[in-house]
Amino acid sequence: MGQITVETCEIEGLKVITPKVFGDERGYFMESYNIEDFKKAGIDNVFVQDNQSSSTKGVLRGMHFQNNFPQAKLVRCIRGEVYDVAVDLRPGSATFGKWFGVTLSEENKKMFFIPRGFAHGFLVLSDYAEFAYKCDDLYHPGDDGGLRFNDPEIGIEWPTTIPENELNINDRDRNWPDFSDYKKERNL
Repeated sequence: MGQITVETCEIEGLKVITPKVFGDERGYFMESYNIEDFKKAGIDNVFVQDNQSSSTKGVLRGMHFQNNFPQAKLVRCIRGEVYDVAVDLRPGSATFGKWFGVTLSEENKKMFFIPRGFAHGFLVLSDYAEFAYKCDDLYHPGDDGGLRFNDPEIGIEWPTTIPENELNINDRDRNWPDFSDYKKERNL
């Protein structure tokens, strides 16, 4: 492969991607996306929408998914540092209900590929972070779904550098259903 190295994860389909970075005293250059390199890595999604958000330390966004119009995502942190998490929601998957997390930062320049069928969220670890991601389907208002970030059955181990009572979470994200309710709604 050309400009990236790809690590597979314990959960099938998830991939951590590290680009080649060329730097000197002036700064750096890297390809953040090259369709040919990604195809060689088994990621042949056609990305149709780019999103970017900014957040301050302790902001937790997630765990989100689209119900009827799922999106694969290629996520990265372009400023600061986040802990990024995906939860497998694919019925019949050997890792259904399991999670995987990775630290993404402007220093490590890693990207995280999350295929369709996962819930996704992140916690900002730095004072400020800018987060960017590509999606392979457009956002469909009203199709939002989510799971509670601290559901005990899933058991995401968020970094303990920020106590849970100091997390900045909006009401919608704080009140997503538990995984058990998610499974009951879908007869899983």
